[in-house]
Amino acid sequence: MMKAAIQELKERIDPEKAAFFPRFFRTGPGEYGEGDLFLGITVPNLRQVAKRHAPRLSVEDLEKLLQSPYHEIRLFALIVMTMQYEKGDKKAKEQLVKLYLQNLHRINNWDLVDTSAHKIIGAHLYERDRGLLVDLAQRDHLWSQRISMISTLYFIQRGEYEDTLRIAEILLDHPHDLIHKAVGWMLREVGKKDQSVEMKFLDKYYREMPRTMLRYAIERFDEDLRQSYLKGTR
Repeated sequence: MMKAAIQELKERIDPEKAAFFPRFFRTGPGEYGEGDLFLGITVPNLRQVAKRHAPRLSVEDLEKLLQSPYHEIRLFALIVMTMQYEKGDKKAKEQLVKLYLQNLHRINNWDLVDTSAHKIIGAHLYERDRGLLVDLAQRDHLWSQRISMISTLYFIQRGEYEDTLRIAEILLDHPHDLIHKAVGWMLREVGKKDQSVEMKFLDKYYREMPRTMLRYAIERFDEDLRQSYLKGTR
């Protein structure tokens, strides 16, 4: 079944996208996506093929797909994993989480993380101890840290904010803008549910936050309130 899925994916290759994606995902020397390869397959096409093949792809198939040098093949595997996790029984879910955690080094760009972290790791930890998130946040590994932050979206969507704020605190002085954006985004998601919770956190930390993190966090605020945070007059 894996070969059939790959063949379908190859039929959707777009050479123009293949030329554009490496610039968009920063694959140049020293950039965060350095060395990644692209076929030029769009996300809607990946999802179409994933929907057809998800029920029949094994954990072994997914393991092989995650080892692909091609970004879209890894993203395809992660989309399938989210679909399988949602519908799987307890054993299937545990196998998928194990596969995910064993392949963190292959989940190595922001779209790969953002497609999957909350739907697999967040969902898995919802009724479990969440110490894993702190462990991931404290690793010296950009993508593990982003996974930790984005995983909390699952909790936010269910009205739980404590873990989001805890991970945000850990990552507050992180040097990379991809973490600044992730933290700011999750704080904004908290604010969409309960602005007072977000503002309490911001009031404590906004003066020391990286500017990008703050801008992302306050994006939905009224203009006067936004300006008070940006100008330091809050």
